[in-house]
Amino acid sequence: MTAPIVIVGAGLAGLRTAEELRRAGYAHGLVLVGDESRLPYDRPPLSKQFVRGETDDTTLRPAEFFDENRIELRLDTAAVGVDTAARQVRLADGSVLDYDQLVIATGLRPRRLPGLPDLKGVHVLRDHTDAATLRSELAGAKKALVVGAGFIGCEVAASFRASGVEVVLVEPQPTPLASVLGEQVGALVARMHRAEGVDLRCDTGLDTFLADDSDRVRGARLSDGTECAADLVVIGVGSRPVTDWLTDSGIELAEPTAGGGVLTDEVGRTSAPGVWAVGDVAAWLHDTGHRKRVEHWTNAGEQAKLLTCALLGLAAPAAAQVPYFWSDQYEVKIQALGTPNAADDITIAVDDGRKFLAYYAQDGILTGVVGAGMTAKVMKTRAKLATPTPLTEILTPATT
Repeated sequence: MTAPIVIVGAGLAGLRTAEELRRAGYAHGLVLVGDESRLPYDRPPLSKQFVRGETDDTTLRPAEFFDENRIELRLDTAAVGVDTAARQVRLADGSVLDYDQLVIATGLRPRRLPGLPDLKGVHVLRDHTDAATLRSELAGAKKALVVGAGFIGCEVAASFRASGVEVVLVEPQPTPLASVLGEQVGALVARMHRAEGVDLRCDTGLDTFLADDSDRVRGARLSDGTECAADLVVIGVGSRPVTDWLTDSGIELAEPTAGGGVLTDEVGRTSAPGVWAVGDVAAWLHDTGHRKRVEHWTNAGEQAKLLTCALLGLAAPAAAQVPYFWSDQYEVKIQALGTPNAADDITIAVDDGRKFLAYYAQDGILTGVVGAGMTAKVMKTRAKLATPTPLTEILTPATT
C-alpha cells in the first residue's frame, strides 16, 4: 500500500491542506499530527472573544468531519524528527510514521524575554491552554501590564480594557505596530488606545518583574526606571517558527536573522524530495524574488490551495486573492489589503479622530490600504490592488 500523506501541525494551515487534498480528489491515506489534545481550532478569537468570556469554543471542524473525510488524527503527539531518506516522521510517543509526502505546518511559538524571573501571573498567548489560563486570571485582575504593542498586544490590551481592567501597554518602538504599518498609522492606533484609557508607554521596554512573597508578579520596572503595578502580565513580543524538530533533517531552513522558517519555492516545495511546508512556519518564495513568511489567517488557505495542486500535479488555481488581514480592537476593525509596509510612502486619506484610512505606495504605485472602521472603503480598493494602480488615481475619490 502507498504510504499516506502526513501533515505535521494540526492548526489552520494543516487543516486547510487536508481539506484541499480531499476536495481535489486525493483518496489515499491522510494523517494529521498535532501536539495539542484538542481538535483543530481557530486562534484569532483567543485574544478577543475567548479571553473575554464571550465564546467557549473556537473549534474549526467537529470530530465527525475527520471520520467522514477519512483523515486520521494523531493529537497530543509532537513530531520530534524526520528522516527524509527513509521518508519517516518520528513522534514523541516513540512511534514512527511512514509518509509518501510530508507537509510541515507546525506554525509558531511565542518568544519569551530572557533573564526574567519565572513568576505566577506572567503569560504568553498562543494556544488554547494559554488563553484559558489567562481568561481565568483575568476575572480577578485589577491592573495588567502588556509588553509589546504588536497585533496580539494591542488586541489583549483592548480585551482587558473591555473587561474593566487597568492596562499599561509598553512598546520599545515609537508607536504600536510601527514596524508593520509605519509610525504614521501606528500613531493613530496609539490615539485609539489612549482614548480607551490605556496607559501606553512607547519608546519604553521592560527591565524586570517585581514579585510578592508568593512568587506572583506584583508589577514591573521599566527601561526608563519607572515602576508600574500589575497583578497580570502578558508578553507579546513576537513568535518564532517551530522548526527545532527539523534541525538534523537536511531540510533547508531560513536563518533566524531572516525570520527563520522552512525555505520553499513558490508552491511550498522544500529542498527535500516529497517534503512541503505551509502556513506561518513556511518561508515561501514570492514574486519579489525573496522568501518570507506571512503570518496571516487568509494566507494559510491560499497556500494550501497552491500546495495541493502542485503536490497532486493539478493545474494551478486562479491567481491568489489580494492579501488581506485584520485585527479587532475595541469596536473597531482594523483591516489591511495588499502588502502595506512601514517603509512605503503613506498617505492618510481619511481621519475623523478615531476611524481612519491610509494608502501605502512605492514609486507612486498603490501597494496597500489600511483602514480602521472603514470596511467599505478598504474593500473597495481590492480591484485596484490586483493590478498596478497609480496612487493619484484613487486619492481624490477617497477624500469625498
